[in-house]
Amino acid sequence: MSQTSAPASALAPGVGAGAGAVLGVPPAAPEAAAAYFAASLAFHTDASDVAAALAAAGDPGFALLDSRSAEAWDQGHVPGAVHLPTALVPERAEQLLDKAVPVVTYCWGPGCDGATRAALALSRLGYRVKTMLGGFEYWAREGFPYETAEGRRSQDADPLTAPVAAAACGC
Repeated sequence: MSQTSAPASALAPGVGAGAGAVLGVPPAAPEAAAAYFAASLAFHTDASDVAAALAAAGDPGFALLDSRSAEAWDQGHVPGAVHLPTALVPERAEQLLDKAVPVVTYCWGPGCDGATRAALALSRLGYRVKTMLGGFEYWAREGFPYETAEGRRSQDADPLTAPVAAAACGC
């Protein structure tokens, strides 16, 4: 694959050829960016924020749903999560979840759309839903405890995904 730069005349005004891939399409206006990022946060959360909410005293204010298969659930899942495979959401959601309580879905990880498919199915049934970015993979990689068919486990945090010497990333 060859790497070529667009001629400076083809880029946005005032953008040099070196910045073409980044600024060839100019950033959105601040008001549009704020609306986009606020909307993004309305649809997604992350493993660290879910872990903090679950660890805090009291009700976290949401139900956590693992949308993977029984085999995946047995391999490892977030403590306290509800197990409801995506394909079973339409027939079983109302037996397991309260529509008054927001739901956070997760699946394997960033390469899996299971949480998104489960969130779509739940939203079509009238639930308020977010997905947990990174899924179970990032839950485990960040060092949070998980349950398996054999019992509770945890692993050291991966230094590429979580701070090693701090309680939180600060973001």
